[in-house]
Amino acid sequence: MTPSHAIADRILHRDGMTLVLDKPAGLPVHPGPKGGVTLHDLLDELRFGLPRRPELAHRLDKDTSGCLVLGRHPKAIAQLNALFAQGRVDKTYLAVTRGAPPEETGRIDQPLAKRSPHRGWWMQAVPKNSPGALEAVTDWRVLYRGEGLAVLALSPITGRTHQLRAHLAHLGTPILGDSIYGGASRLPGGPVLHLHSRRIVLPVAKNGPPLAVSAPLPAHIGETLAALGADAESLGTLADQAFSG
Repeated sequence: MTPSHAIADRILHRDGMTLVLDKPAGLPVHPGPKGGVTLHDLLDELRFGLPRRPELAHRLDKDTSGCLVLGRHPKAIAQLNALFAQGRVDKTYLAVTRGAPPEETGRIDQPLAKRSPHRGWWMQAVPKNSPGALEAVTDWRVLYRGEGLAVLALSPITGRTHQLRAHLAHLGTPILGDSIYGGASRLPGGPVLHLHSRRIVLPVAKNGPPLAVSAPLPAHIGETLAALGADAESLGTLADQAFSG
């Protein structure tokens, strides 16, 4: 958990409209039934002189780390929300998975729906004509294979809740540390979720290049990659380039 006094140190980009924060794994973005500190409680510390606190333009799961976009004033929030809603924001995630797909690249075009009304936001893959089915599409590329694990770059074309986690479980390669979708034991003491929002590209400028921001890989993913003999910095760069062409 990130102490409140350190949250401003995790800003990756700041301008008059936008903040991009490197959210740590384990920090929820909204209050929940279990209580505890959330990013919502810390937003006042990210005003940087503006009269209003910033607001989230999208969200990340509690245990997902990396790039999180906030708008600094109402007009900015509305513009950013529209970009996300229109699918105009390019997002690249890096994940360590249990097992690896046999191909080097591919697309998962598999609808998702809630498992049950009593399971909160837990999702499952369902046939396209199922009640409650939502279109969900994810592009993926293998960056590294080793010792029963793989490193994948992921590009969610749609933005469904738990999309990457449910899609990779459906592919048979659940994310390492995922206690919901099969990548870890449900008992305490297992690995932290190995899913990181590595890069985000925002077309916010009317007459200029888009804003592109990358978040360094967190320590728990770096340690796993080091144990595999892989270089975290090199894999982060490969992830940045995975869908740029």
